[in-house]
Amino acid sequence: MAKLNSELMRGSLDLMLLTVLSGGKKYGYLLQQELRDASRGLIDIQAGTMYPLLHRLEADKLIRSSWDDSTGRRRKWYELTPTGRKRLSQQAREWHEYAECLKNMLSPVLEPVPRTA
Repeated sequence: MAKLNSELMRGSLDLMLLTVLSGGKKYGYLLQQELRDASRGLIDIQAGTMYPLLHRLEADKLIRSSWDDSTGRRRKWYELTPTGRKRLSQQAREWHEYAECLKNMLSPVLEPVPRTA
């Protein structure tokens, strides 16, 4: 299956990460895996892209992190903050409106052209 164009994804990566974190605490690899699974393989974000985004989201107080080694392996876990939940809700509404707008604009282009006899 083809991957999505990175330019199309660029403006929505924060939203994607916040959405996956809305289901509870996750560590890096689990975030990558859940993004991939939720997108049916279309989104395969690399660690070199994801971790700077997570650090920025944490600096913006949208997520927080904590270290845990109770599984026998030291991992950094990320979770949404109350501010992050508010931002997620706001961005989800905005993106839904934007997607509907694009869908409406593109529908004439995607509809089959009637054949003339």
